[in-house]
Amino acid sequence: MKEKIEAIRQAAANALGSASTQEELEALRVKYLGKKGELTGLLKQLGSVAPEERPKIGQIVNKAKQDLEEAIANHRAVISRAAAEKKLALEAIDITMPAKQKKVGVLHPLNRVLEQMIDIFKSMGFDVVDGPEVETDHYNFECLNVPEDHPARDMQDTFYLADKLLLRTQTSAAQIRTMETRKPPIRVICPGRVFRADEVDATHSPVFHQIEGLVVDKGITMCDLKGVLEQFAKEIYGEDTKVRFRPSFFPFTEPSVEVDVTCSECGGKGCRVCKGDGWIEILGAGMVHPNVLRSCGIDPDEYSGFAFGIGLDRLTTTKYKISDIRLLFENDKRFLEQFD
Repeated sequence: MKEKIEAIRQAAANALGSASTQEELEALRVKYLGKKGELTGLLKQLGSVAPEERPKIGQIVNKAKQDLEEAIANHRAVISRAAAEKKLALEAIDITMPAKQKKVGVLHPLNRVLEQMIDIFKSMGFDVVDGPEVETDHYNFECLNVPEDHPARDMQDTFYLADKLLLRTQTSAAQIRTMETRKPPIRVICPGRVFRADEVDATHSPVFHQIEGLVVDKGITMCDLKGVLEQFAKEIYGEDTKVRFRPSFFPFTEPSVEVDVTCSECGGKGCRVCKGDGWIEILGAGMVHPNVLRSCGIDPDEYSGFAFGIGLDRLTTTKYKISDIRLLFENDKRFLEQFD
């Protein structure tokens, strides 16, 4: 019996030394210490041992079981510690390595140009104001010197929501609201969406964006308007850009002009973008009509001002040489990613 116990002890020790996983260790425990294990089986055989030898043999078997249980517990701790250290090594972060670059969204080209324009006009002392997209006829037309029977209303196809309620056709309505609530000197720009019932094509959309500018103070002249717009054009298109003013008509300004810049594609030589003319129209402007000042409670005999309206979509397409305005609204990632 003693020889059997020693043989089992030695076999268990050898098996323990080669066990490298928790699974192997558990299998070893079951083999020697389980209900049908080899050491457990020896205890069941004590009945065949001489009565005087049983206590001694029982002690030897129990001691072998205790030693093996302790050895298994110690080895289990060693294996657990080794596994934990391996996991830590695999999960270690090298803080000297460069971070993984995650792809993020980019500014839409309209927002890029809008932010640049706002920065330009802020540097010239302009504030940014806003107004509602759903406007009344009073602010959108009447206060801008466009009464109900004025032929200029035919120039704009308007989305009416109800009687005297409409989607604004121009951000000039925000200028009226500003002049009603502020006293001169006034120097503001009003960016935002506007709506007109236009057919959708490469150069037109029923939803587009404008930036209206307004300056009201004593002694304001066309020279001030010309200086502001020339500075703006050079900031947007480059120092070599030339600006041209052409007489035009707008009911809310008098005199009125349309403003062209030399084509950014050909530098004024003539190309398909400017249709061989060398110039591209970018905005309309003029001196604020006295009737407009008067409707806002500002004395036109004491104050004068100028206003301008810039089409953000048109400016963006000419700046980035985009051939079709619809690309700005289709949210095609292949197009937008070019502005990263």
